[in-house]
Amino acid sequence: MGEELSFVMENTSMEEEVEERDPERNPMNEPLLKRNRTLSSNPLALVGAKVSYIESLDYEINENDLFKQDWRSRSRGQVMQYIILKWLLAFLVGLLTGVIATLINLAVENISGYKLLTVVGYIQQERYLMGFLYFLGTNFLLTFIASILCVCFAPTAAGPGIPEIKAYLNGVDTPNMYGATVLFVKIIGSIGAVSAGLDLGKEGPLVHIGSCIASLLGQGGPDNHRIKWKWVRYFNNDRDRRDLITCGASSGVCAAFRAPVGGVLFSLEEVASWWRSALLWRTFCSTAVVVVVLRAFIELCHEGKCGLFGEGGLIMFDVSNVAVSYNVMDIVPVAIIGIIGGVLGSLYNYLLHKILRVYNLINQKGKIYKLLLSLSVSIFTSACQYGLPFLVKCTPCDDLSMCPTNGKSGNYKQFNCPNGHYNDLATLLLTTNDDAVRNIFSTNTPHEYQPFSILIFFTLYCILGLITFGIAVPSGLFLPIILIGSGYGRLLGIIMRPYTNIDHGLLAVLGAASLMAGSMRMTVSLCVIFLELTNNLLLLPITMIVLLIAKTVGDSFNPSVYEMILHLKGLPFMDADPEPWMRNLSVGELIDVKSSVVSFRGIEKVSNIVDALKNTTHNGFPVMDDGDEVEIVKLHGVILRAHLIKVLKKKWFLKEKRRTEEWEVREKFSWVELAEREENIEDVIGVTKEEMEMFVDLHPLTNTTPFTVLESMSVAKARILFRQVGLRHMLVVPKYQASGVSPVIGILTRQDLLAYNILPVFPHLENSKGREKSN
Repeated sequence: MGEELSFVMENTSMEEEVEERDPERNPMNEPLLKRNRTLSSNPLALVGAKVSYIESLDYEINENDLFKQDWRSRSRGQVMQYIILKWLLAFLVGLLTGVIATLINLAVENISGYKLLTVVGYIQQERYLMGFLYFLGTNFLLTFIASILCVCFAPTAAGPGIPEIKAYLNGVDTPNMYGATVLFVKIIGSIGAVSAGLDLGKEGPLVHIGSCIASLLGQGGPDNHRIKWKWVRYFNNDRDRRDLITCGASSGVCAAFRAPVGGVLFSLEEVASWWRSALLWRTFCSTAVVVVVLRAFIELCHEGKCGLFGEGGLIMFDVSNVAVSYNVMDIVPVAIIGIIGGVLGSLYNYLLHKILRVYNLINQKGKIYKLLLSLSVSIFTSACQYGLPFLVKCTPCDDLSMCPTNGKSGNYKQFNCPNGHYNDLATLLLTTNDDAVRNIFSTNTPHEYQPFSILIFFTLYCILGLITFGIAVPSGLFLPIILIGSGYGRLLGIIMRPYTNIDHGLLAVLGAASLMAGSMRMTVSLCVIFLELTNNLLLLPITMIVLLIAKTVGDSFNPSVYEMILHLKGLPFMDADPEPWMRNLSVGELIDVKSSVVSFRGIEKVSNIVDALKNTTHNGFPVMDDGDEVEIVKLHGVILRAHLIKVLKKKWFLKEKRRTEEWEVREKFSWVELAEREENIEDVIGVTKEEMEMFVDLHPLTNTTPFTVLESMSVAKARILFRQVGLRHMLVVPKYQASGVSPVIGILTRQDLLAYNILPVFPHLENSKGREKSN
C-alpha cells in the first residue's frame, strides 16, 4: 500500500479533523485507513494498493431538459442501433477476454512447463543443488517481474481486483482501476506470478482483466486516446459502463473455469448489486463467446501447435465417466466435510485479516519493502516446493506403463525415486497449480497418496495461502482455497475409507467446495461452477448439501473474505440488508446533525456557483424556484457538480437574469456530453470579475425528477431504496411545508447511510444494537 498510504496518513491536511478513537475499541477491527467519524465525510480508501479519494457513481438517469429532448428526438432506427451496439460490445468483451485468457494460459503452461522439465533433467542427473538453484532463480526472476510492474507502474493491478469491482458495481467509484496500463500489468503480472509457482491463481485477475476490457471498450479506449465516435460516446456514462463491467466480470470467471453459467451466476450472486433480465442475457452472451473461444484454442492446441499447453492450463476435472455412488449414510461424512469447511473458511478469513494488517505496516515503509516482501514469499515457496518431497518415502508403482512420469504433467512424478517408484508429494508440489488440482482430484486412486504426504500438502498450502495473498502481484483467492480444501477433503477420504464408498477424488472436490463456501460464502454460483467442472449431475445433491452447511457455519463466525477486504480497504460498500437498529432512526434525525444544505436558485449568479464549488465537496445541489404563492419556495430539482463545472468551462453566462430558450441550450451542450464525468473546479480558469456578476440559467441542466423521501422515513427503508435504485443523492423533504421554509431540508448520500458513520454520531444506538443481537 506503499508510500502513498504513509503520505496520506501523515498529512492530516488531506482529511478533516478525525474523532479520537474509543480506547476500548479493538484497533485490529478498524480499517487500514483512519475514517472521518462524521456524516458526508469525503473518504479515503485503498484501491488496489493505492490510496484514493472515493466518490459515488451516477447510476440514476438524469432527466433534465436535454435528456428529454434527446430521447424524444431519437428515431426507431437510432434506438435499434443503440441496442445492437450494446450486444456488439457484450460480444467483443467475451471475445477479447477469451483470447487474452487463452494467451495467459498458453504463456503460463509453456513457461512453467519448460522450467519444470529443466528441473527434472537436473534431478535425473542427481544434480539436486543445481536443480534447486535453477528452480529458485527462475521463480525469483518471474516474481520480480510481476512485482516490479505492480509496485512501479500500476499499484491497482496488485491483488485480485474483485473487491474493487464489487464496490464499483455497488456505486463506488474506484479510480485508476480499469485503465490500459492496469490491464497490461495485470496480464504480464499474472503470467509471471502464476508461472513462478506462487500459491495464487489467475481466476481473480481474469475477472479484473475482463472488467478492464469492458470499461475500455465502453469509453472508446484509454483516456489519452479515446475514440470520439458519437455512438461510442453513448456508453461513456456510469450506468452503461456498470452493465459492461458486469459482463466483463462474468467473462473472467467463465475464462478461468470454462463455466459460462457459473460466470453469470457469480456476477449475480457475488459482485453485482443491481440486476435485470436484459443484463442477464448480455452477460450470458459474453460468457458463451468466451467458452467458444477457449474451446477453439484447446482443439487447436491438442494438435501440438501450442507447445506444452495441450496438457493443461484450465482446471477441468471431467468425471462424467466415473460411477458416482452414495447412500443415505454417506450424508454423515458429507456433512462433516461441510462443517469443517465452514470452520476452516472462517478461520482462514480471520487469519488473513490479521496478516493483511501486518503486510500493511510493512508496505507503508516504501516500494522497496513491497518488492522485498514479494521476493521473500517467492523464496520460501520455492524452497518448500522443492525441499519437502525429500521428506516422504517413495511409493512402488502399480502400473509400470503409466508410472513413473518425468514430464510436466502426470500423476506419478519420479523425482528422486528409483525406477518403478514415484514420489507422491512431488506429484502435487513440483507442478503447475492447475495440474496440482487435477492430480489431487483424480479418481480411482485410493492408494496413490500417503496420509503423511497429504498432511504436508495441506499444512503447506494453508501457510502459503495466507502469506501469499497481499503481496504486490496480481493474485486470486480461488485456487489457493481449492488447494487447501482439496487437501483436507482427500485426507478425510483416507481417514473415513471404512465408512464411505465415495471416491477420494470426489471427496477432495467436496472439500474444495466446502472451503470456498466457508470463506467466500457463495452457494448457487459455486455449485454450478463445480457442476460444470466435473460434468457430472450425480454430484449435484451432495455438493448442494456441502455448500449450504459450510456457508451456514461460516456465517456464524465472521463475514465473507471479500466483505472483510472491502472493510479493510475502507471502501464504502452498502450491503443489501440494513442493520435492525436503523429502523429506530429517521432520516430527519440524520439531517439534523449534518451541515445545512447548499442550494441554488433557478437563475443563479456565477459568483455564488464558484464559491459553492470551491468551498464544498458536494456533488449535488438542490435548485429552488419561487412558487405561485407568496413566500412559497418550490423544488425544481437537483443539479450535479459536474454539470456546473461544464457551465463554467464553457462560460455559458447571461448578462441579464432570464430563462434561456431550448435552442440556446442545445447549441452549447448535448446529453451525451453531460453524461461524461468532469474534471475538478481547479481546472476552471479565466472567469473574470465581470463574468462573476453574470447569471446562469440552471433549469435546462437540472434533474427535475430526483428521488425524495419524507423526513419521517426510517434510515433502514431509505437505505434499501438508495441501494436498489443505485442513487447518489436522496433529497429529504419536510412532512409539512410552511411559508418561507425550504422544500428540501437536506440531502442524503452514501456516507450518511453507512453504519460506521452513523454510530459515532448516535452512540445510544450502540446499546440497542447489542440488545438486538442478544435477542
